[in-house]
Amino acid sequence: MHTERALHVAIIMDGNGRWATRQGLPRLAGHRAGMKAARRVVERADEAGIACLTLYAFSSSNWKRPQTEVANIFWLLRAFLRLETRRLRARGVRLEVMGRRDRLPQTTRAAIEEAEAATCQGRGLRLRVAIDYSAREAILQAAACATNTAELERAFSGDAGDVDLLLRTGGEQRLSDFLLWESAFAELMFLDTLWPDFQEADLDWALAEFAQRDRRFGAAPATAA
Repeated sequence: MHTERALHVAIIMDGNGRWATRQGLPRLAGHRAGMKAARRVVERADEAGIACLTLYAFSSSNWKRPQTEVANIFWLLRAFLRLETRRLRARGVRLEVMGRRDRLPQTTRAAIEEAEAATCQGRGLRLRVAIDYSAREAILQAAACATNTAELERAFSGDAGDVDLLLRTGGEQRLSDFLLWESAFAELMFLDTLWPDFQEADLDWALAEFAQRDRRFGAAPATAA
């Protein structure tokens, strides 16, 4: 399966903790399995010709979790960046991290900057990872500087473009403060599959389902009188 590099797909990666609980494992094991799922999806998205993939890894609300779990998440993120940067670079994937950085551990900020610098010349898939991200906060910040809708549009979508397809795993059916502006006309899909169980075939199914949808952006159907 291959498409032209045009689509912007966003995924809320939900269900790591519940997956671990169902397996009788600590939550850290769920986050570790979630990192492996992220690798599978990034590689499949690149093969499928997706232009931009945005993954919701850590929301600003996730600071409410136990400090030990938060520390483990950032430890895994640093490990993921160390292990995956060379693989991303070889594929021509350009990594960008969006969200606040001032509250992140210094070691995490350094790992992010190194990975971004190492992949900045990539001309294939654009991979955006949202960390300490809040769409409401982003909207407030952009609105304080913009004077019209066009400036807001440039501030949010830029060359990444609006989201075409937004997926959420884990069975919940809400956006949870993720890409609210960019997803104004996105096609939404909510899957019961927990994120660690998400496979390449699930992404293929979602892309095939998306291709069947009639996106009119408010216009009447072509067959309307």
